[in-house]
Amino acid sequence: MKKLVLATSNPGKLKEITALLKEFSIEVQTLKQIGFSKEIQETANTFKGNALLKAQTVYDYTNQPILADDSGLVVEALNGAPGIYSARYAGEPSNAKSNIEKLLLNMQQQENRQAYFITQLCFIDQQAKTHFFEGKINGEILKHPTGNNGFGYDPIFKPNGYDLSFAQMSIQEKQRISHRSKALKAFKTFLDNLL
Repeated sequence: MKKLVLATSNPGKLKEITALLKEFSIEVQTLKQIGFSKEIQETANTFKGNALLKAQTVYDYTNQPILADDSGLVVEALNGAPGIYSARYAGEPSNAKSNIEKLLLNMQQQENRQAYFITQLCFIDQQAKTHFFEGKINGEILKHPTGNNGFGYDPIFKPNGYDLSFAQMSIQEKQRISHRSKALKAFKTFLDNLL
């Protein structure tokens, strides 16, 4: 496998995934680079379903190996919200600041701050076979945003066992423990065996 298309236009995700895959000498291509500009509707009701939907749509367009992900924040006290609606929690267009504000508003009366980030990766290989990899990290929702790094809900998520929010960590620190890096490590192990 010489090339891999990442089915995302999120610059934060691209940066993280590209960094984690650099040892494989695989040319990582973006949707923009392959000329794919269609908005993929995430209509599945699970992270796995949405990752598959993205991967399949782009695979049908390019016929190249594809890696797609669907990630989100699951908050216990909010019955799993924002969940699969994490990116558009506060409505369209997607806006991290508005999403955080809405989440903090909904958490005001909550004692239970437990939450987890989850990533479902879907890889479609050269033979059109589908493979899934999952990563998860438990933590808690902070009462105020802290830190300027990362993206999405990072400023209000503090992983268990740490005193920093994801947004206070360097990209290297976050990569060591994040949900996405756990899923990608599973994908890397798979690639090691494949290649």
